[in-house]
Amino acid sequence: MNILLIGSGGREHALAWKMKQSARCSNLYIAPGNAGTSFVGENVAIAADNFPALGKFCIEKEITLVVVGPEAPLVQGIRDYFENTNELKHILLVGPGKTGAQLEGSKDFSKQFMLRHGVPTAKARTFQSHESTQALAYLDQCKPPIVLKADGLAAGKGVIISPTVTEAKQAIYEMLVDKKFGEASSKVLIEEFLDGIELSVFVLTDGENYVVLPEAKDYKRIGDGDTGPNTGGMGAVSPVIFADSGFMKKVETHVIVPTINGLKKDGIAYKGFIFIGLMNIKGEPYVIEYNARMGDPETEAVMTRIDSDLVELFEACAKGELRNKMLQINPQYAVTLIMASGGYPDVFEKGHAISGLTTAGPARVFHAGTSFTENTIVTSGGRVLAITGNGHSLEAAAKQAYETAAKISWKNAYYRKDISQDLARLEKSTGK
Repeated sequence: MNILLIGSGGREHALAWKMKQSARCSNLYIAPGNAGTSFVGENVAIAADNFPALGKFCIEKEITLVVVGPEAPLVQGIRDYFENTNELKHILLVGPGKTGAQLEGSKDFSKQFMLRHGVPTAKARTFQSHESTQALAYLDQCKPPIVLKADGLAAGKGVIISPTVTEAKQAIYEMLVDKKFGEASSKVLIEEFLDGIELSVFVLTDGENYVVLPEAKDYKRIGDGDTGPNTGGMGAVSPVIFADSGFMKKVETHVIVPTINGLKKDGIAYKGFIFIGLMNIKGEPYVIEYNARMGDPETEAVMTRIDSDLVELFEACAKGELRNKMLQINPQYAVTLIMASGGYPDVFEKGHAISGLTTAGPARVFHAGTSFTENTIVTSGGRVLAITGNGHSLEAAAKQAYETAAKISWKNAYYRKDISQDLARLEKSTGK
């Protein structure tokens, strides 16, 4: 079949790499793609939010399956556009409609959904831009550290953890009044801080049935030791040592099943990914957030651990036929580290030539923010490459990733030096 993958990041390169391995994949197109995706499929110069142009392309190329990578087109209603267009409604599509995508598009929507359906989560209150005075007063009642979340999409940077009430007040003013994140922070959630270890769980569902993909842990802060501001993600590890069968059974019982049942109860048809950001608190799962798509850079780790045919799974998901589908998972470890532009997540330069790509090995190099200038691959984003090492141990996978990263360079390239080390220490201390 002919497949269109929408997006341009490291997540999309990893999905394209995996889908291309399927015997079901005849032609793979990526819109708009990046330099890396051009090596596994054909890039198409159409923006992810240009629905009319994407629809026209699907008709011209006789596309059978559309897979939506990033959150923005989902929140903007790409599924609704296809389903409401006669020439497009027959095309299979992986990704929820506009209402379902509000699980990610609105932190307030998702929080109310969790509370309504008994999904364990942190206590929170939502304040709008005209309620800044009330928000400041409410902060006096809160015990630090305090979590502040922009309601809308903020490219993974809309969460601030303030260690003091004073800093929280400054941050809430910047978000609600100064619109630090634009319209995304016209509403802000003030949330209870949960003290535990984070992990991400990924579910592919057709609205009735589901398969659980390998879990992962990502690293949001820019600096070693989880210091500095939040980013879109600086690395990921899969599997996660503390996510044993007992814990994952709790996740399934207390989180996944109530979430899918909740969508059905609310009349929300959902065919696609549900990313569940969790906190493990003394062995109990609490939901921090939902996303309506796969994570990035977790996808770059997770895809290397899936032995099943991904296209067959996507086809079953889009047709509502996931019942009895089994996912074959490779037991090996995967460690992904992000090589970023110097200055990210703040101001950074683009257009620097990348050297060492052809001789790097042995880890897989997924492109995130790259493009071509003539015949040279150059940086075009903050997160540039996702280097994924695999091995029979956490140490071996990390060694492979870091040895490969050391052979790649460009002006002011940066990456964390401690991805996976916290889990390695935990592994040693628990003897697992």
